[in-house]
Amino acid sequence: MQKFIKIHSSDNVAVALEPLTAHSELILPSGTLLLTEDIPQGHKFALCNLPEGAPVIKYGAQIGTATKEIPTGSWVHTHNIHTNLDQLLTYTYDRQATLLPSSADRTFQGYRRANGKVGIRNGIWIIPTVGCVNNVASAIERQAQSLISGSVEEILAFSHPYGCSQMGNDQEHTRKILADLINHPNAGAVLVLGLGCENSNIDVLKSYIGNYDENRVRFLVAQDCENEIEEALNIIQELVDYASQFHREPISCRELVIGMKCGGSDGLSGITANPVVGAFSDMLISKGGTTILTEVPEMFGAETLLMNRCETEELFNQTVCLINNFKNYFKEHGQTIYENPSPGNKKGGISTLEDKSLGCTQKSGHAPVRGVLAYGEPVSRRGLNLLSAPGNDLVASTALAASGAHIVLFTTGRGTPFASPVPTMKISSNSALYQKKSNWIDFNCGAMVEDSSLEELAAQLFDYVIRIASGEKVKSEAAGFHDMAIFKQGVTL
Repeated sequence: MQKFIKIHSSDNVAVALEPLTAHSELILPSGTLLLTEDIPQGHKFALCNLPEGAPVIKYGAQIGTATKEIPTGSWVHTHNIHTNLDQLLTYTYDRQATLLPSSADRTFQGYRRANGKVGIRNGIWIIPTVGCVNNVASAIERQAQSLISGSVEEILAFSHPYGCSQMGNDQEHTRKILADLINHPNAGAVLVLGLGCENSNIDVLKSYIGNYDENRVRFLVAQDCENEIEEALNIIQELVDYASQFHREPISCRELVIGMKCGGSDGLSGITANPVVGAFSDMLISKGGTTILTEVPEMFGAETLLMNRCETEELFNQTVCLINNFKNYFKEHGQTIYENPSPGNKKGGISTLEDKSLGCTQKSGHAPVRGVLAYGEPVSRRGLNLLSAPGNDLVASTALAASGAHIVLFTTGRGTPFASPVPTMKISSNSALYQKKSNWIDFNCGAMVEDSSLEELAAQLFDYVIRIASGEKVKSEAAGFHDMAIFKQGVTL
């Protein structure tokens, strides 16, 4: 097994792929290097003497500046480097978008809906308009399990605390996300459960839903019923009968929409898991499919790489707004724009936001940016899209689902059990996590530094996504987990 990696030829640091001990002698192309101290897995060490004020280079880009002299072979981390990032920046469009060559189509077994959209699950979704009916929705979900039949795979309620006593963007976000989930093609049919007196009541929400099939979407106001659970169960039986008409059939993977997110990242995330997801993204886009990248605050420091891959100057300007709007959001709330990475990220070897962002954006692959989406905006253009949403794992994953993602690919170096409204595949950056949390992790990219290549893992991941899209469950689904979260006090693109 390789003990360390120098990611780019111009880097002046390398990353430990396993714990390295002080006084170990490492073989480099230029000679030998003696480590001066222990280097934890995923952490960096200096390949040459770095004077105070010297740039620290990783991924071929500057990830910070040395705050004091760092001798050759020394540990490079938060104690001796700092970020170079500052407040709002002025950006210049330097177009470097290159179309990917097309590749042969693949098919999966999905559900073609009456409106032509495609889903990968055939569920009955219960969507509360307000948190006041969360417990009722959960009770309906529990009692409705006996009604599952035919091709209907699941009956799920998506609880949330919002829908009333909200103002401005908060209220708009709630209404948009709820409408997006109601229209999501993974739901064969939907019961919208209202209380009756809330701000985001059913009559208000209908204008956000738009045109809908009255057989597919049904509404129930709890205050208007003598027994709302009994009435809901009667409606769900009718929805099950409706959704049972849909059956899996071969569908081109150009219809697939895949969301991409990372969380609990470590020093290997940008070396293994994120590049593999990026290669997967390129493969899917080359076949006409669609991917969505989000968590805007974790683009800070690598945003110009995405900006310059925009197909048009209009998309470039939209991406500038995407970045600066989130920076202004932090400033308006008295927060430091670059107060990142998290404690878990630092423990895993990520030292600055540039370090984190350059690794994070590896998930975007090399495809040109073809769309920039506001929070809650459905995807409309095939190819790579950027979505306005925060870094919070559950909020961002819900946003990806709301924008139309059938599946979320979630890379992690530390692990997490959460789910989202759509199948959420956990992809580990290291084999130790995969082995320790086999009940959480679906796919291991730690093999990339052991015995597998990037290309091999990307092809395996593509095959796995096809199986998930065809009905195989990810670990969180098999455990019965399903979550959603709505962005509170967000920004408007």
